[in-house]
Amino acid sequence: MPDLVDILVHVDENIDHEHREALTEKVRGVAGVVAARLDDAKPHLMIVEYDPDTAKSLDILECVKADGVHAELVGL
Repeated sequence: MPDLVDILVHVDENIDHEHREALTEKVRGVAGVVAARLDDAKPHLMIVEYDPDTAKSLDILECVKADGVHAELVGL
């Protein structure tokens, strides 16, 4: 079993629930990503669990930004 890590991605824009769901599905499609979650209670914060041997945090961030939002990684 690989060692998994978590990152926190801050999404700057106010996006609606449907957009958040679509964005998390898109991130889940990145190779190496195990889970991604945007909570309605904290809609700007996406927690992503991934295998760092397969995916890189910057690739995940670029996936989020490619959806047309501004975002940055937040240290945990």
